[in-house]
Amino acid sequence: MPVASPAAPPPPDRPARGEKSTWTEADKAGFGTARTRRSRVWFTLQRGRVSEVFAPDLSTPSVRNLELVVTDGRTFTDRESTDMTHATSRPDELSLRFRQVNTDEDGRYRLVKDVVTDPRRDALRVRVRLESLDGAAYQLWVVHDPALDNGGMDDRGRTVGGDRRGRALVAHDAGAERGGVATALVARPGLGPTSNAVAGPRDGWRDLRADHRLDRRPVALRRAGNLVQVGRVAGVDGRGERQRAVLTLGFGTDEADARRAARTSRREAWAATAERYDRQWHRYLAGLRGPGGVPAAAETVRRTYLSSALVLAAAEDKAHPGAIIASPSAPWVWGDEVPDLSSPSGAYHLVWARDAYEFGTALWAMGDRRAARRVVDWLFEVQQRPDGSFPQNSTVDGEPVWDELQLDEVALPIVLARLTGRTGPRAWAGVRRAADFVAGFRDPETGRRAPYSPQERWENQAGYSPNTIAGLVAGMVAAADIARQNGARADARRYLRLADAWQARLKRLTVTRNGPLADTAYFLRLSKDGHPSRGTRYAIGDGGPAAVDQRRVVDPSFLTLTRLGVLPADDPVVASTLRVVDRELRVETPNGPFWRRFSFDGYGETRSGGQWRITEDGSRETLGRAWPLLTGERGEHEVAAGRDGTAYLATIAAAAGAGDVISEQVWDGRAPTGRPCCPAGEGTRAATPLVWSHAALVRLAWTIQQGRPVDQQEVVARRYAR
Repeated sequence: MPVASPAAPPPPDRPARGEKSTWTEADKAGFGTARTRRSRVWFTLQRGRVSEVFAPDLSTPSVRNLELVVTDGRTFTDRESTDMTHATSRPDELSLRFRQVNTDEDGRYRLVKDVVTDPRRDALRVRVRLESLDGAAYQLWVVHDPALDNGGMDDRGRTVGGDRRGRALVAHDAGAERGGVATALVARPGLGPTSNAVAGPRDGWRDLRADHRLDRRPVALRRAGNLVQVGRVAGVDGRGERQRAVLTLGFGTDEADARRAARTSRREAWAATAERYDRQWHRYLAGLRGPGGVPAAAETVRRTYLSSALVLAAAEDKAHPGAIIASPSAPWVWGDEVPDLSSPSGAYHLVWARDAYEFGTALWAMGDRRAARRVVDWLFEVQQRPDGSFPQNSTVDGEPVWDELQLDEVALPIVLARLTGRTGPRAWAGVRRAADFVAGFRDPETGRRAPYSPQERWENQAGYSPNTIAGLVAGMVAAADIARQNGARADARRYLRLADAWQARLKRLTVTRNGPLADTAYFLRLSKDGHPSRGTRYAIGDGGPAAVDQRRVVDPSFLTLTRLGVLPADDPVVASTLRVVDRELRVETPNGPFWRRFSFDGYGETRSGGQWRITEDGSRETLGRAWPLLTGERGEHEVAAGRDGTAYLATIAAAAGAGDVISEQVWDGRAPTGRPCCPAGEGTRAATPLVWSHAALVRLAWTIQQGRPVDQQEVVARRYAR
């Protein structure tokens, strides 16, 4: 598996201090931001708290968590994430405003929080109500754990302001090489006693927990480290008129900028901020296709459909239009800040060209045509020059992170360009570079030419993949049509010859006729050598078998062939492969059927419910679970075959959590279902929300509405599928 670049070490004269900073778990219960581009702040919610906050862009988490604490000052001190029961909801189904209700298990108090970002400035706002349920007086504290500029080991912080109404907890990143990120936390009615210390035995939270009082009150942390800021919210005790407060966390390039954003935002009534926030999202949905932006086919899953449309829109970066990240999370080991792997954090809050295609087609289907075209424009802006390929993934500003090559990621931007009408001379220049790269590709290690790819869709195998070939054929047909529109007839003929040749060789390269899983021919996940009826063996990866016969490995991803129109939906090998895939990979759950990615997949939690980590081939310590997006793709195939896809749509929607967000994976019934992870058919601790899962729901909804796959283009289907 490819790895991210290691983090730069802190400056030697200001050593990082404190316990190691990591990120919160990826099973988010909510994800939100203002619709306007004036506010470049995004928040996530997890275990009853505000978890990662991203600023100033979606590749840059800058807060680990912002969490409340309740104490009586004598006998107990409770923290939201560990000592309370949690419920997260969206009070308005047309908005990404969230409510968290956290309740003391002993019935003494309840915390109710509403979370938005300020549409007019870079600030997060949290309205809090502490309710005493037994009449006793309680104290409300806030714990802020900055991790500025995608790292929590080089922050400094201090308390500024004299009286409590003007008091602020400010922090800035000491190691920023360009620009910088700073925060300022203020409260209404105000902040009382505060602490700025490194994470460890003497930080403010542990001081408070030890004896329910803040005994040590350092005003500033001057040496860079893993900063923890703590402050009491003054004037709140949970009784009568002393129940409410508003926290405002401002962001800026320096402390003064952050304080300005926080102070200005605090002056506005929270209700006015929230009303503006909601109104902008209402307007966005009203401008989409269908009544209120909802296709008729989605009425039974209306709420999750609306959430999916909102998540797709929210996941687009505001400083780099068209860049949509995979997920605002860092699941499992990706959040552990492991050198040479996940430090600085990245992985899911990066952009993949393949995912961009999935998002662009969903945006196009739901009626946000401008956003879909922005995706195309961004892709061709970050296209690698002079060769014409695309990064495996990149930050939102287009800087490549991982360095492998996947040919479907080169072809799919061409398909999206044609779908969205980006076919003029400017687009043709990028399309031509990409198509020529694919046409001339020869793998430097094996000498094999396309449609062989150094990596396929799931990013850990080389070979001849049905899914990759589907993208390549559709991409070359689309490129030929764009070439014709721009007068390049010779190029058009050359691209079509390749597309026809690859489509004709498809089954010879990827269909086994003597495999052990069926008496009939079926598609493999991939053939390593272009001879699918040989028993060629390979290591699955992610702890799977160290050597498995390629004929024993299947994958539902071959259905891209019928969705894009490279094969007819009633193709007999497609039908026989579906029977094999259903027997080998289908998972029945109380929410409906889901599918695992491929045979022997190990990308998921351990058998005991622990997080995924890199393991040795053959260890079988981790198990890949089932993926909602594969249910969406199965539904699209059923529609292409003239059957009903609504049951699959309902299944994806049922996988959504309380905050209407959908995970990358759902628990698949293999031990340990329930504790310590999740009920079968519901999200695991994988990346949540996975934007691709939401795109799959949106695209299936409109596929059902239209009676055919929304990204199937006539120029392809007419040539091969009809």
